[in-house]
Amino acid sequence: MKSVTVTLFILSAFLFLGACKYLFDLKRLGVYPPKQVLKKRATALAGAGGIALIVAIMLSSFV
Repeated sequence: MKSVTVTLFILSAFLFLGACKYLFDLKRLGVYPPKQVLKKRATALAGAGGIALIVAIMLSSFV
């Protein structure tokens, strides 16, 4: 069970890093995907990262 928790922590970190990358891309001028698409991607990655983090915390505290 510990490996599942560690995997979820790592997955949430990668998802948050991906969201940060899209947020930094929003600040640049002349990026190909439109800003609305970048906002949706950043929101989706941050939401998934938050859910993975909450599940990992719950698993690590109960087990």
